[in-house]
Formats: sequence, C-alpha cells, structure tokens
Amino acid sequence: MSQSDFVPFRITVCGVEELDAHCASGVTHVLSILDPGAPPPPAFGSFGEHARLDLRFDDMIEEAEGREPPGPKHLDALLAFGRELSAEAETRPCHLLVHCFAGVSRSTASMILILAQARPDRPVEEAFDEVVRIRSQTWPNLRLLEMGDAALGLGGRLVARAHARYREVARNDEERVRIMRSVGRGREVAGL
Repeated sequence: MSQSDFVPFRITVCGVEELDAHCASGVTHVLSILDPGAPPPPAFGSFGEHARLDLRFDDMIEEAEGREPPGPKHLDALLAFGRELSAEAETRPCHLLVHCFAGVSRSTASMILILAQARPDRPVEEAFDEVVRIRSQTWPNLRLLEMGDAALGLGGRLVARAHARYREVARNDEERVRIMRSVGRGREVAGL
C-alpha cells in the first residue's frame, strides 16, 4: 500500500497470494484481473465494503486460439472504473487495490493506465514510474499498454516507457527475458 503524491487516493498492486495482507487496509476499490473462468479470490470475503470490477483475460500480448488476450472491452471497463474512482476521490478518501495472479503484468499495466488517465496534466512517464515505485517487479502487459496509449491519446509515450522498463529489468534478469520469449511475449523483449 502506498500513499501517492501522484493521485489523491492510496494505491496498491499485488498478486492473489498477497490479498489477505490487505483485508484491513481500508481498500475502497478493487480491480481484480484473473484468467477467464477464475473465481473471485476467497480473500474478498474478508475485505470491508468496496467497489469491485472483475476482469477476466489471459496474460498475453498476441492472439492465440482458445485464449483471451486483453481487448477493447476490458480496456473500456478499466478506464471507466478509473474515472469513477477519480470522481469519488474528490469527495472522500479512497484506496485502490489492483491485483492479478502475480501482481506483475496485467495489474501493473492497469494501474499505470488508471494513473495516466487520472493525471493528464502530468507526463505519462511519471504515472509509469509511480507504479514501479510501489511495485518493483513491474513488467506491464504490452498489449494492454498499447491499447491504453492509443485510447488516451498519448502518442506512443507510454509504449516507449514500457520498452525502457523491459530493458531495465532485462539487464538484471535474463531468466525473465527467457520466460517472456517462451510464453509468446517476444515483442516485449525484441531488440534487448
């Protein structure tokens, strides 16, 4: 959990295994992103009252038969959720928790987009860096960022920052690069 100077609400990014640690942290909004067909995590029964958006898509960046990558309907829903949160945060304290399975890819990309949308007056790189600050293992889903960059009219700046992040991580984590190539996410590591 982090008090953010970037937006007027607290922000948390985590994986499913970490949800129990946030039950008593005053979460008011949850963006839950898991694979299609995954049930809501049991930890939500221990959370207080909160607004929640459940999105179900696979953590992938290319089309593949039998799988569902992030698409326009997912992006539209998460941006609408972010707008509602920003409006609500003007009148009361809010705390947004975004999670996916590991808290590394889908959740970090989504949080970056919510922050960038909430602060169009600030360079988009600052939204990205705020998520890296609170979640050091950030490796955001490129497909989701590409769609969000276009939808928010960011002119490719968000995608460029993502590629810079992949290079940063790759310098110290060759295994991550190998894994990304092996799971069909080669565009994220092309040219490293």
